[in-house]
Amino acid sequence: MATITLSSGRSFETTSEKSILDAAAQANVALPYSCRTGRCSTCRCKVISGLTTALNPETGLTELERAEGWILSCTRAAETDLVLDVDDLGGLILPTPKTLPCRINEIVHLAPDVIQVFLRLPPTADFEFTPGQYVDVIGPNGIHRSYSLANGSFADKVLELHIRSVDGGEFSEYWFKQAKPNDLLRIHGPLGTFFLRNTANIDLVFLATGTGIAPVKSILESLPRLKQDENPKSITVLWGGRKPADLYFDVSQIPGNFTFIPVLSRPDRSWKGQAGYVHDVLLKTIPNLQNAAVYACGSTAMIHSAKAKLTQASLPSSRFYSDAFVSSGTT
Repeated sequence: MATITLSSGRSFETTSEKSILDAAAQANVALPYSCRTGRCSTCRCKVISGLTTALNPETGLTELERAEGWILSCTRAAETDLVLDVDDLGGLILPTPKTLPCRINEIVHLAPDVIQVFLRLPPTADFEFTPGQYVDVIGPNGIHRSYSLANGSFADKVLELHIRSVDGGEFSEYWFKQAKPNDLLRIHGPLGTFFLRNTANIDLVFLATGTGIAPVKSILESLPRLKQDENPKSITVLWGGRKPADLYFDVSQIPGNFTFIPVLSRPDRSWKGQAGYVHDVLLKTIPNLQNAAVYACGSTAMIHSAKAKLTQASLPSSRFYSDAFVSSGTT
């Protein structure tokens, strides 16, 4: 057995066969995470003392980060007692993940390569989630993929997903060519730590690319439930795509008081809006980010670039939260 101590002073026990992330969860210590496969770097933490061993490849780290002592808690186990520089989520108790049956309620084509899927859970299903989290969908032949929840509540026992087609993707073949209403599937979740932290008097900023808008939609729909003393100072949403069809629904129609800025990276001459990358447009829109908290969801390239540029500007690094979408490729 080994003892892992966090920068907050909290500690828990583990074994050399168990990932740091899994050991923390077993001890009811909530650490940041997303993909759980070593690719997105949301669970990045720094080793202050002690030795670890890799259970799986850490492709979400750069060589410089490795040299500086950073590891990913989802793929590393403790060889000895450890002291880690990482903030846990305090006394926050996350909804317990569980596996439940569901049926496809409806499939809506939002764009040539994006569908909106509504999954209906049994009326007696005991399920809750925090807006911004995701679920694993388990489909035919045991295939499973992760999808962010796009609805802000579960009052009607229906979950909303936004799914983009992936060339050669086995689950994409099902979603776009075979799936039909009433198909029986399973979900496992909720999962992930992409959700609002402290919001009071903060300039709240959301950055999204592609279907990364799904968890942002979920969070936006939940904002009216904030207490009066939790209200942010301002709310800005930037959603980026390459072409107009990539921005497949009108975010401005979501109820609430926020500024929506659509952004295209490859606009044609007819485009009258902002052009470039979402984080560059953000810096032009809000140059001073010292009072901001940024929640970014989309490709790993956008996440890494946005974090580097925004924190190099004026954003406190502790107020950059992310959920990187990692493609399944042909698996």
